[in-house]
Amino acid sequence: MPGIFNAKYWNDAVFQHYLDTLPHTRFNQLLHSGAIRQRSELAAALAENVGGNYLTTPMTGRIGGAPVNYDGETNITASGIDGYMQGRIVIGRAKAWQELDFTYDLTAKDFMEAIAAQVGDYWDDVDDDTLTYILEGVFAMTGALNTPFVTNHTHNITAVANSEGKTGLFDGTTLNTAMQKACGDRKASFSLAIMHSVVATNLENLKILTYAKQNDAQGMERDTPIAYLNGRLVLVDDHVPVDTSGQDPVYTTFVLGAGAIEYTNCGAKVPSEVDRDPATNGGVDLLYTRQRKCWTPYGISFTKASMAKKSPTDAELQTGANWELVKNAGGTAAFPHKMIPIAQIKSFG
Repeated sequence: MPGIFNAKYWNDAVFQHYLDTLPHTRFNQLLHSGAIRQRSELAAALAENVGGNYLTTPMTGRIGGAPVNYDGETNITASGIDGYMQGRIVIGRAKAWQELDFTYDLTAKDFMEAIAAQVGDYWDDVDDDTLTYILEGVFAMTGALNTPFVTNHTHNITAVANSEGKTGLFDGTTLNTAMQKACGDRKASFSLAIMHSVVATNLENLKILTYAKQNDAQGMERDTPIAYLNGRLVLVDDHVPVDTSGQDPVYTTFVLGAGAIEYTNCGAKVPSEVDRDPATNGGVDLLYTRQRKCWTPYGISFTKASMAKKSPTDAELQTGANWELVKNAGGTAAFPHKMIPIAQIKSFG
């Protein structure tokens, strides 16, 4: 009979080596989508500011004002131009793993190697979750200047009958309507949708999704797994938010455009290191990892209004009070929401 030591199965008669590893179950489509835009130059700006965890980047407004009649009698009036400032927060996270020497003695398997091989996938999972928390926080914003974004960029169809008369279900018009509602004549700025497999499967059953074609080795044209809806790439990921508090699950579909979220790897002094405790439980190897990253939705600032420490927690990222549209210096005007290619659709499937 196999025994268990330190959460590892072992059997000295059968298991000399561990050959298999549990599969990585996540796709992390949000993290790997084309919606992320690298802003590596901002890391240098933080260093120039003697480090820190908060960075403000300026934005220049647009000129405006009504022209006067040029009639030889009317004075020409002059208007200024507004300055805007976007706030960005650095999100720090750390994690460590350990393994006992005695586990190796029992299994002849160096589990620290297995741990090291999975660190990249682990941090991808963390980053994908972080992006989801940020989007949830953005759609929880309140206040007069933020409400037009939240209202227009949310398309809730849970009380709406679709083209087949079924309430709350995604159909062939849902995505197109959501994009127009959010950005009007700028809806072309949206390039992809990330949806739960329940939503995608319903659309497949309706034969609404269009799949890209390719020729196989025999020259036969076949469908690929790459799907499109209303000309937008569809990515399927079961880690989008699902609200199960009601009678029916409510699925969130995120609709994004290229550059919708800006990303900066701010770095940590020591991103990873190993350590050893030779005394505890006969000897322990440890691997420590750290990261500091900045994820900022285009046109939206992190306010720090409800943040207790130097790095926001997941719950604080989900808090609407910590987010607002970029504002002018006087706080009287906000970044035009139709220029932000971020939207969400709420549906029963």
